Amino acid sequence: MKKNSNLDSGVALEALGNKIAKLTEHEELHTTAISGLWLFQRTEPTEPVAGMYQPSICLIAQGAKRVQLGEDTYIYDANHYLITSVHLPTVVQVIEASPEKPYLSLKLTFDLREVSQLMADSQLPPPRPQQSSRGMATGEVTLSLINAFQRLIDLLDSRQDIPILAPVIQREIIYRLLVGEQGLRLRQIAAAGSQSQQIAQAIEWLKGNFTEQLRIDDLAARVSMSTSTFHHHFRSMTALSPLQYQKQLRLQEARRLMLAERLDAATAAFQVGYESPSQFSREYSRLFGAPPLRDISSLRRQAVVGGIQPAHAIQAH
Repeated sequence: MKKNSNLDSGVALEALGNKIAKLTEHEELHTTAISGLWLFQRTEPTEPVAGMYQPSICLIAQGAKRVQLGEDTYIYDANHYLITSVHLPTVVQVIEASPEKPYLSLKLTFDLREVSQLMADSQLPPPRPQQSSRGMATGEVTLSLINAFQRLIDLLDSRQDIPILAPVIQREIIYRLLVGEQGLRLRQIAAAGSQSQQIAQAIEWLKGNFTEQLRIDDLAARVSMSTSTFHHHFRSMTALSPLQYQKQLRLQEARRLMLAERLDAATAAFQVGYESPSQFSREYSRLFGAPPLRDISSLRRQAVVGGIQPAHAIQAH
């Protein structure tokens, strides 16, 4: 029975991959008519790229990707999805792709308020135990999850059905994640009053106020935690200290400003909270692998040659 199940999953993944390939035939990134759903295709491995993962599930129909979060490395492929429960700065790289067997994947973002609502409306079975409190993890892809995504993508052929049926299928996908092997991760983030939700609130504050000087004591008090407890749980969830997290937010926003709004490096640095352009340049080079001017020039050349949308560079795919 297990063998037949694996065979069914393989057939379903192939069908899903064919659909993604068709929809991304003329572009590497396809923004769909379904809110929060993106499709991707790459015909060759990529260089490591710094980006921000949103609360989402990423599923690969063909190929493989490596994600670096702090000192942790996650590799996922057609047999494993990647789930992210909070916004996390990462370094990502497609590691398996070719013109004959392109990398084909999708990403579906979700609103944690919808997760909380589903938890409140449903009598979910007890969650499975977990070993880690990170806000990112891989899980085994199931046939039911593949089928749900297939039905979601199929709605793109009948767009009049999207407003009614897409929310229903998205709710099913969230349910399957909540009762799956990584469900506890989502439940902890969405549960009011939990330490995980307090850290998620701190992350939301940082995202909106990253240009300000960061005082750890004040941020810990804002989410009703002691400084030591806050620092421990923040690093446990994000693999970064709050200061490291803020630094990555600043650098990625500066990159977006230079790329999309054509600001020079010094102006972008000051706008995101840096006082020293030289410090900004050093830390930028450390994160993105090249000084600001060279990095932005390279991204613009890629956009011209490969049809890449560089304005989305801070969003990890």
